[in-house]
Amino acid sequence: MTAQAKKVRSWNDEEVRFDVANRLFFRLYQASNLMHKTGTRVVSEYGTTTQQWAVLGALSRPGTAEEGMTVKELIEFLMVSRQNLTAVLNRMERSGLVERTRTAEDGRFRRVRLTTKGAAIWARMLVNIRAYYEAATADFSTDEGLMLFRLLDRLLTGLGRL
Repeated sequence: MTAQAKKVRSWNDEEVRFDVANRLFFRLYQASNLMHKTGTRVVSEYGTTTQQWAVLGALSRPGTAEEGMTVKELIEFLMVSRQNLTAVLNRMERSGLVERTRTAEDGRFRRVRLTTKGAAIWARMLVNIRAYYEAATADFSTDEGLMLFRLLDRLLTGLGRL
């Protein structure tokens, strides 16, 4: 048994769990920063940001593209603040990528939809996005990717309870 393994075994369960959680959250922090940095390069040729990429992706999903989403639904789906989303939507609207329209049911609510230009940009971006995903996950089998997705989903659930 290595010295490191003996050291870990001598810790109590609480110390081990804290160390693992600390390393996990730091890796997620690093991955998030690297995803932002490398993702920016993937979509910059389209004049978009990673935040706009997320909005375009959310609005282009099957069942959503036709009617769009309310601002509240987008906030909940993307897990962002209203202030941050409003600034992103303002830039996207000025660029002609999205439109905000009042809902027929209640004029106080606005639905956000991709414009024809937004849908076309998204379709072109998908070529780069698919290549980016493939390169980033090349070392994962499909089963490992699914396992990581499920584990991150459980982490999101736990964070959501806070």
